[in-house]
Amino acid sequence: MPITLVNPLDETPRAHVAAAQRLDTLVGKTIGLLDISKPGGSIFLDHIERRLRERYGVAAVLREMKPTFTKPAPADVLDKMRDHKVDAVIEALAD
Repeated sequence: MPITLVNPLDETPRAHVAAAQRLDTLVGKTIGLLDISKPGGSIFLDHIERRLRERYGVAAVLREMKPTFTKPAPADVLDKMRDHKVDAVIEALAD
């Protein structure tokens, strides 16, 4: 039986953007945690936050939540992370 691969992206043209540079360490960094508002996301992020602080020496964690998982994060949510100058963002997907 042949395998059919389906591209999950829509046909919207996207500009090529270089990936962000990797952090050398998490010690002393500020990490943004973005909850996409699916069930279980906050529980998952609670665990991630605890690990980041205890195991990796993260200085601060900024938690934000999208109003709905069905749409991209609104500008004000992204602006908060930008304004707090987070060093990296982890997005939670859960169910």
